[in-house]
Amino acid sequence: MKRVMMFALFAMLLSCFSAFAAGVQFDPNKVINDGKPIEIEFWAWQATAEFQAFLDEYTKIHPNVTFVVKQEGWNDYWTKLPLALQSGSGPAMFNIHNSQHDNLINYLAPYDIAVEDLANDFIGVDAHVIDGKIYYIDYGIMTGGIFYNKKMWQDAELTDADIPKTWEQLREVAKKLTKTDANGNIIQAGFDFNKQFDAMWQGMNYQRGQLLFKDDKKTVNFDNEATAKNARFLVELYEVDHVGSKDFGTQATDDFGQGMAAMIYNWGWFANSLTANYPDIEWGYFRVPTFEDGVPFAYDRYNGESTMGINKNATPEAQAVVQDVIRFYLTNDEIVRASALMYGCVPAKKSLVNDEAVKNHPVAKELASIVDRLIWPGTFPSTVESTAEQVMDDILYNGMDIAEALKNGQETMERDMKGSSFVSVEDKYAHFSEKK
Repeated sequence: MKRVMMFALFAMLLSCFSAFAAGVQFDPNKVINDGKPIEIEFWAWQATAEFQAFLDEYTKIHPNVTFVVKQEGWNDYWTKLPLALQSGSGPAMFNIHNSQHDNLINYLAPYDIAVEDLANDFIGVDAHVIDGKIYYIDYGIMTGGIFYNKKMWQDAELTDADIPKTWEQLREVAKKLTKTDANGNIIQAGFDFNKQFDAMWQGMNYQRGQLLFKDDKKTVNFDNEATAKNARFLVELYEVDHVGSKDFGTQATDDFGQGMAAMIYNWGWFANSLTANYPDIEWGYFRVPTFEDGVPFAYDRYNGESTMGINKNATPEAQAVVQDVIRFYLTNDEIVRASALMYGCVPAKKSLVNDEAVKNHPVAKELASIVDRLIWPGTFPSTVESTAEQVMDDILYNGMDIAEALKNGQETMERDMKGSSFVSVEDKYAHFSEKK
């Protein structure tokens, strides 16, 4: 009897140890392609030097594997890659952006990694499961926040203690940052949201507990009280508080880079854009404000920077190599960290969320503090954003009533999404049960 109990205890301990050890594994001693030379083609739309460096590290482990990296600009990439895949050819491995999911999914081979192992190591894996399989996941999590001009902040005699936590506080700070000439014309916007409503309405609605899609998970939920309140708040920033103007600059990102705006809302990618295109701007960043003190239902929507895709029509030998390359990538903390920070993301790898490099990154450190309160609704059709921006244009430039503009926007989005296969994954959000 004792022997049976000891065996059961040993089995239980072994099971616990196995659970603890679960996660993506990479074996550097595995023989790849029987040791025979093989060349893998990889396509990307940018950062090819960084990807080449990562692939070179793999080649150091497996000298028989070499890579040809090909770069195309964003627009050309999304013209040429789908055509190449449709023809049955194309690269064995390529960069994915989840906005192109529908164009790519039929040409992707699933990862040979268990969903449980991926979910053990990375955030948001469950939302990417299709019929029990994973074709790509997120290596970085990105969302929106507030970029501010540090010199303008200092000139207004503001300090870190003045960083707004709520939208009402942001309104008051924006007033202090706004400058006008002798005729009352704005020469420095305190807050500029020109061409940013397309992204802003989503997070602001989530903060109010309003989902982007209705209970059927397919119909967009745009024309509602939350969107109306948010649109009215933003319009009043311009028309009542005069902290910015539809006629002062054309796009918030350009206005900020040109030193015309003190604060704007934008996503993490803008950090690298500032460094590259506006190196003279000294900027800071803080998390997106909320409507009330405390933790909201969610701070904002997030989107992920995606891991590489595997061409299902590549040769079996090439696919096997790429499967191993992806394991190498996912298990290499240095590479995952660098990839995420390069795009102003917090790494989706759980072990890196509180990494020292993340804490020292001006954008990623803020995202890391709220990453558990960000929602991914899925890769919805582009009309959800493009139509929302047109709605704000109708309100600001065409004088359309907010209620009428939202009604028109809802109708346009529904018409554009008719026949779409999109299904929301908002219900996979960890705090979904808190929805009002």
